[in-house]
Amino acid sequence: MQFAQRLQNVETSAIRELFKLLGKPGIISFAGGFPDPALFDAQGIAEASQAVLANNPGPVLQYGATEGYQPLREGLAKFMAGKGSTVTPDGLIVTTGSQQALDLIGKTMISPGDKVIVEAPTFLATIQCFRLYGAQVIGAPIDAHGVDVDKLEALMAEHKPRLVYLIPNFGNPSGATLSLERRKRILELAVRTGTLVVEDDPYGELYFDQAPPPSLLALSDNVPGSRDWLAHCGSFSKILSPGLRVGWLIAPAALLAKAVMCKQFSDAHTSNLTQAICAHYLTLNRLNDTLAVVRKTYAERARVMAQRLQSDLGTAIDFNAPQGGMFFWARLTGANGQMANANDFAKCAIDQGVAFVPGAPFFAHDPDLATLRLSFATADVARITEGIGRLKLAMNR
Repeated sequence: MQFAQRLQNVETSAIRELFKLLGKPGIISFAGGFPDPALFDAQGIAEASQAVLANNPGPVLQYGATEGYQPLREGLAKFMAGKGSTVTPDGLIVTTGSQQALDLIGKTMISPGDKVIVEAPTFLATIQCFRLYGAQVIGAPIDAHGVDVDKLEALMAEHKPRLVYLIPNFGNPSGATLSLERRKRILELAVRTGTLVVEDDPYGELYFDQAPPPSLLALSDNVPGSRDWLAHCGSFSKILSPGLRVGWLIAPAALLAKAVMCKQFSDAHTSNLTQAICAHYLTLNRLNDTLAVVRKTYAERARVMAQRLQSDLGTAIDFNAPQGGMFFWARLTGANGQMANANDFAKCAIDQGVAFVPGAPFFAHDPDLATLRLSFATADVARITEGIGRLKLAMNR
């Protein structure tokens, strides 16, 4: 059987493949990028579900508009306004998770051979998605304060990309947060070069002590012309429930129109039922209380992970402690002859009953084989303590 040529440019997710190794009893996993299901507001979601099914259920069980369930579009506009962004209901579409928003951007913006710039490292599924549409994906280096804008500008001048993709808040996998100064420079750069910037923000509400700087979307009101070159992807997956599969795309009108057309071909519309549940949930005023619990819990887990990495692995590992999100990005140093290859370390870790994701798949090219990603979201403090202890044993093998 012959398959489409575009499939030659992509592989199955290395992270999903790793999950096949996690069936070993008693294994502690820092590998997944999942929120903790114990923190889901099941009661609030149940209340919202019952309400939408009790009150005129026909429309929410029927086919719906491709652009999205109108009450949810209105609710999302208010939600974004609360984050400092000026958005109208007609200025966004509802997607089946933010992953579909990225796919729609790929479909509408990328032709075979086009170049796109992403962070190095970045979200693995984005690399795969853009490559599926024939893009040459180029990585721009980052540090603890996000993408290096000087190097990004040089890469843009050299490659003339179709778009630039960024995760400004608590990036996956980097945990980095783009500084306010760099955010403003990126918007100015987008206008000056006429380049679409895609802002993916699934983690911005998961801050620990203080909120991150305003989003590129919020800042765009103060940078003339930048809104014409900006797309923003949002999601309820990390802050409410990934099982609802509700995300959204905010973009210039012409891009939204093309995205709606492509969405019609793929799924007609996102589930009206889950959209209605989200819309009603927003009216219950429970999200802030839910997020307060999530932030406190994740902050404590991140604090313990940082302490244990420092105490148990010491000079064998370098990392920047995140200020929010779900991930640590670390690098093996090879100090004192210890392991410096994360793939080798991952195999030893599995033998000790603990899993993480080696960092190489998160790079579009030239991977740093010493890097790794650790998620603290689904492991409680006791399991984090035990798991890092097992990593110490793996390192000392």
